[in-house]
Amino acid sequence: MKELVELIIRSLVDDPSQVQINETSGESIMIFEITVATDDIGKVIGKEGRIANAIRTVVKAAGAKQEKKVTVEIITSPSEKPHHTTG
Repeated sequence: MKELVELIIRSLVDDPSQVQINETSGESIMIFEITVATDDIGKVIGKEGRIANAIRTVVKAAGAKQEKKVTVEIITSPSEKPHHTTG
C-alpha cells in the first residue's frame, strides 16, 4: 500500500527526492503521513483539496481490498496541523 501512495505522490511533485511517507499500521487501520518539498504542497493538495481527495479515494479502494481503514495526512509544515483526509 505504501508503494502505491509513494508512486502517486512522486508522480505529482517536481522534487520526488523530498517525498517522505511515514506509515503507521494497526489491526484495522493504516495511517500515511506525507511530507513533500514546500513548493510541491499545492501540487499534492490541489485546488480545494481535489487532488488530496482523489488520492484518498484511490488509497481507500486499495485499503478496502485489505479490509483496512486508511487515513492520509499531508503535512504542510512542522508547526501546522496536517491536511487530514480519511477514507
